[in-house]
Amino acid sequence: MTAVRTSSYAGASIDAIEHHYDVGNDFYRLWLDPTMTYSCALWEEGDTLELAQMRKLDHLIALAGATGAERVLDVGCGWGSLLRRLVERHGVGHATGLTLSRAQADELSGLGDPRIDVHVQNWADHRGPTPYDAVISIGAFEHFARFGLPRSERVAAYRRFFTHCRELLRPGGRLALQTNVKGANVRLDRRTAAELRFVAERIFPQSELPWPSEILEASAKLFEIVSFRNDAAHYARTCAAWRENLEARREEAARLVGAATAEDYRRYLDVTVGHFRDRHLGLLRIGFERV
Repeated sequence: MTAVRTSSYAGASIDAIEHHYDVGNDFYRLWLDPTMTYSCALWEEGDTLELAQMRKLDHLIALAGATGAERVLDVGCGWGSLLRRLVERHGVGHATGLTLSRAQADELSGLGDPRIDVHVQNWADHRGPTPYDAVISIGAFEHFARFGLPRSERVAAYRRFFTHCRELLRPGGRLALQTNVKGANVRLDRRTAAELRFVAERIFPQSELPWPSEILEASAKLFEIVSFRNDAAHYARTCAAWRENLEARREEAARLVGAATAEDYRRYLDVTVGHFRDRHLGLLRIGFERV
C-alpha cells in the first residue's frame, strides 16, 4: 500500500520519518530488546529490558481495554511487538498496524499471521471496515505536528488526530497514548539547548514534542481522560539500557550504518538519559475513553 500524505496533515513528512526509522532493521536489532520495541519501557526492580517492555505493552493494552477485543488499531506500529502481543497473549481477534516506515513494514511482511495486517499509511488516511474496539499509539504522537508550528496550529493538528480516533472507535471505545512531551524544567543552559537541538535536527527532523497542556486541550470534549501518568524516569532508564547495548556493539553498528551515524545515535541516547532525568523531557501514558 502506498503511503500518502493528506493535505490537512501537519506532521513530519514521510522522508523525515524514513530518515530515522529506515536507518536499518539490523542496526536497531543491535541495541533494542529481542522484540524490537522502540519506546519507553515500564520498569520494576530486577527487570530485564525485554520484561520491562512487555510490562509496558500490557499496561497500554489494559488502558485501552483491548484484552479479548475483536479489532484493535496500532497507530505507529514499529516492528510489531504490540501487534504480536495483542493476538498472542491478549486474545485479540484482529490487530491492524499503521507505519510510514517501509523498512518496518518489510520486516512485518514475513509474520504470516492472518490475525495481523500492516499498512504503510498515514493515520489521517486510514478507514476501518467497521469501528475498532480500541486504538493504541506508542511513540508516534511526537511526529504529528511539524517543528516550528505555532501553538494554535499544533493543537489543531493534535485535535485532528483525536477527532479521527474518535471516528474510528465504537461508542465507549478507548484510546491508549504514550508520547514524549516537553518537561516542566524549562531552565536550559547553552549545552542543554545545543543537545536538544542536535537531537531535533540530526535524529528526529521536522518533529516537535507537545506540551502536556496541548494534549489536554486537543482532546477536550472528544475523550475523557481515565488515566494519566508521567514516567520520565522510566525513559531515562530505557535510554540508558539502549545506550549500553549500542556501546557494546559499536564496531558492528559502524559496519552497518557508518561510524558517523553510529556515533550520532550513541550521542542521542546518552544526552537523552540526562534530559529525562532532569525533567527537560517527560513521558506520558494516558488512557482516554470516547464520549
